[in-house]
Amino acid sequence: MIETFGTKVYKLSLSSGCTCPNRDGTLGTGGCSFCSEGGSGDFAAPLLPVGEQIRAAKALVDPKFPSRIPPEERKYIAYFQSYTNTYGSPVRLRELYHEAISYPEIAALSIGTRPDCIPDEILEMLKELNRVKPVWVELGLQTVHERTAGKFRRGYELPAFEDAYMRLKEAGITVIVHVILGLPGESEEDMLETVRYLASLPYGLDGIKLQLLHVLKGTELGEKYLVSPFKIMTLEEYSDLIVKCLDLLPEETVIHRLTGDAPKRLLIAPEWSGDKKRVLNTIRAKLRR
Repeated sequence: MIETFGTKVYKLSLSSGCTCPNRDGTLGTGGCSFCSEGGSGDFAAPLLPVGEQIRAAKALVDPKFPSRIPPEERKYIAYFQSYTNTYGSPVRLRELYHEAISYPEIAALSIGTRPDCIPDEILEMLKELNRVKPVWVELGLQTVHERTAGKFRRGYELPAFEDAYMRLKEAGITVIVHVILGLPGESEEDMLETVRYLASLPYGLDGIKLQLLHVLKGTELGEKYLVSPFKIMTLEEYSDLIVKCLDLLPEETVIHRLTGDAPKRLLIAPEWSGDKKRVLNTIRAKLRR
């Protein structure tokens, strides 16, 4: 961020009002089995006019800025995380995202979505926005293994991801890929195979989010876990795995996430993930060794 924008930058978690084909009956109604009612965006702002959302989100993150950066010099990323943010009326989404990037303090636009929800009209919109300010598209892949994806009802197969990735990259869009580590039934080698696949993508992988699996209340996965607990990685196992993942990735790939947050009121397991500072310090210690 400092190299690109000249300063520290914070994300503002915003809501687009989109749903998901895995929730509205197009592909399914319950979402992916690990996904909470918040659509993997439990910290996003409530659905208000985007200007109000930006003001409210800035009030939350501004205390994190160093005092040496005055308010008028602070920059932010408009981050639409919850649900599928390219799934809806292209006209409405174009207006929403253009308004978000019209604010001078917004340095970039980050849009979380599914690879099977980027039709040509949406891609043209993303190219248009990218000519105004940088656009990042965050694709939820989670795993390359179809057997795992079928179990959590991802709703698309790997060729859909490959097609979306290539079309976005050829359009000049920055692509960040989400991976979930610790999905039920996956071995360490399965998870490393997903990372190896991403490391070998054409054009070079722009960014990756390595996300620990959270078992949450109110999800199908959470209900199954309470009845029949499956193996959850320990902090030591997870931090060892992160080091191996980082070792596989190209030097130019930006690591956007090493773990993740879950609302403590929803978190069933692993309990150690609630102490994010401890998790990151453990990973740093592993990296130093």
